[in-house]
Amino acid sequence: MAVLRKLLFPFSLLYGLIVLLRNKLYDWGIKKSTSFEIPIMCVGNLSVGGTGKSPMIEYLIKLLKERKRVATLSRGYKRESKGFYLLTGNEKASYVGDEPLQFKTKFYSIQVAVDEKRVRGIEELLQLKQKPEVVLLDDAFQHRKVKPGFSILLTTYKDLFIHDYVLPAGNLREPKNGARRANVIVVTKCPLDTSEKEMKILEEKLKLKCDLPVFFTSIKYSNQVYNLQQKALATEALKDFILVTGIANPQPLLKHLNELQLNYKHFNFPDHYNFKEKEITALKKEKLIITTEKDFMRLKNRLKQEQLYYLPIEVHFLKDSEKFEEIILRNF
Repeated sequence: MAVLRKLLFPFSLLYGLIVLLRNKLYDWGIKKSTSFEIPIMCVGNLSVGGTGKSPMIEYLIKLLKERKRVATLSRGYKRESKGFYLLTGNEKASYVGDEPLQFKTKFYSIQVAVDEKRVRGIEELLQLKQKPEVVLLDDAFQHRKVKPGFSILLTTYKDLFIHDYVLPAGNLREPKNGARRANVIVVTKCPLDTSEKEMKILEEKLKLKCDLPVFFTSIKYSNQVYNLQQKALATEALKDFILVTGIANPQPLLKHLNELQLNYKHFNFPDHYNFKEKEITALKKEKLIITTEKDFMRLKNRLKQEQLYYLPIEVHFLKDSEKFEEIILRNF
């Protein structure tokens, strides 16, 4: 891997220079960034792969939905539809994207939209009779055509952007100094026993000579799994099941299930995977299938509800959750 990185490093330098120039053109006002009359909050990352954006969006929805009319806007990765689309919650995941459908299913009262062009998407939301009072942009940190009022940058504990390289030698979408556009940095998927000392060391490294607040979170798994009718089974009592994942990084989930000493077989698929009919046919023969909430959106209408269950997760702050929420509420 080290040899491969060295071979790819010249291409990373070229890619990094191109992205750096693009960002400078936006910073200098040569390329246009659109501002809006309502607060826009961006949740994103510097790296490819899963950093926990969906649980963070859900955390923010829970925090804001009783205070403001909230809308989320995503591109709807790998969706079949095109252009602006406002979800009702009755769509197929393949048509609108699994994560937007998950947001609408869990928080029916909010507005959930998809549009590959974020400026147009926000403009469409503002034309609604009940227009939103705050828009949460999902995975839009590199989308410079919209100028958000507030940006949350996520980076995972085991893959901090400060230790990574720009594509293709590494996994960064842009150079590390792009983090300076953020208002806060959140380190996700931390071990629950991360010490105060370690958090302090990481905090100083992540600030990049900027006075950015840094927070540390972990994944909190539910102690129950649920099916389409919200029938619950205790996670610790599960026996001999199939685990199906189509997410960027299933390792934290595998670690959690292994710690519970559960007996299962893992069927691993690429992120946002659209399951083929032959795979569905094979899964129909299984008695019990456990999956993530995101995968559940893609499987719930294709498997029997008595065999398919999902394991909910949520963001858990290791410390300073009140400080984080105060910062968010102060800005929105």
